Amino acid sequence: MEQHNVVIVAGRRTPFARTGTALSHHSALSLGSHAVTAVMEAGGLPRESIGALCFGNVVLDPRTPNAGREIVLRTGLPPRLPAHTLSAYCISGLHAVTAITQEIACGRIQAGIAAGADSLSQPPLLFRAAATRAFMRLAGARGLGSRLRALLEFRPGHLLPEVPSVAEPSTGLTMGEHCEIMARTWQISRAVQDEIALRSHQRAVAAWDDGRLAAEVTPLDGLTRDNLLRPDTSLEKLAGLRPVFDKGPAGTLTAGNSSPLTDGGAAVLLASRRLAEEAGVPILARIRDWEYAAIDPAEGLLMAPALAVPRLLARHGLTLDDMDLIEVHEAFSAQVQANLAAWEQGWKEQAVGRVDIDRLNVCGSSIAVGHPFAATGGRILTTLANEMHRRRARLGLVSICAAGAMAGAILLERP
Repeated sequence: MEQHNVVIVAGRRTPFARTGTALSHHSALSLGSHAVTAVMEAGGLPRESIGALCFGNVVLDPRTPNAGREIVLRTGLPPRLPAHTLSAYCISGLHAVTAITQEIACGRIQAGIAAGADSLSQPPLLFRAAATRAFMRLAGARGLGSRLRALLEFRPGHLLPEVPSVAEPSTGLTMGEHCEIMARTWQISRAVQDEIALRSHQRAVAAWDDGRLAAEVTPLDGLTRDNLLRPDTSLEKLAGLRPVFDKGPAGTLTAGNSSPLTDGGAAVLLASRRLAEEAGVPILARIRDWEYAAIDPAEGLLMAPALAVPRLLARHGLTLDDMDLIEVHEAFSAQVQANLAAWEQGWKEQAVGRVDIDRLNVCGSSIAVGHPFAATGGRILTTLANEMHRRRARLGLVSICAAGAMAGAILLERP
């Protein structure tokens, strides 16, 4: 990282929309292409300076296994541009950023695009194993007799697709069910969860109204604003919602204090500091360092930030008190509070301090604006970098938990 400083030049995203609503006819490829086109127009760097593109995607479409390359070809980027696609659950967007950052830092390229998108409205539907075998036998049949025998093997049930599940492959529990366990383990009340959700909506609405979030979004199909915001919500309304993952008396996670299923895309334009200065484009923030971590899901599916953040800060002799702004992905309010408690108390790593709420998610976060899995990393980094630039803040921190009991953290600094 000493050879070339890597900076964020621009970030853009689509509006985020609740699954099944305004953007439901767009694929992840379409959403990602829109974000990439927008960030190139906003960044001001010549197209020939871009050396690579990395695209994060969680709900993978087998028809476009390397969607990143397809984005290059459909957005007018130079066809010579190499691109790859990666999938790491909710930290896919962060991984795309750090993959491009490494290329620039090592001097292999001078600039690159890190993007991510997901459409939960258009998940690929798969046939069951028995149906797949039957279709393959039919496709391989030669002659009328063989084809008829293959057709006779079909059953009505073969035509029913498997609906994609949000359950963890390793445990069989959904992320929400895991987070209910975390809420009980860390003794996080329903009232605290609803307060976090309310604050997220209030701050996101304020950031939209004063233009901060609008500056990051390129409208799509007439949608100019995230359509998940609840400007009229209140603690009373949130308290009236029923738990959705544990419907018994102990349940605390509701639709109001959980991030919704969302469609959207985001992209970040990264460059060497030297190229940005030569091109005369604004520098929002520098990528100083990052850390990824993973734990056993049985220890708390969304608790890996408790390792990633302390390790990252310790490497630089920093604590949370040194952070001017902190962005924590809100998968669930309970997860946010559990992560904050682990950092303050120490859990598997040394304690790193208490988070000042006034510095946390100052423009709201995923509960209010939405969470299109692979787009969240780019969305959060863009918001943080822009806010650091506006406030002339020195240090900023991103923390994102992910399925599979993983997490990523990135440290930004204003040059």
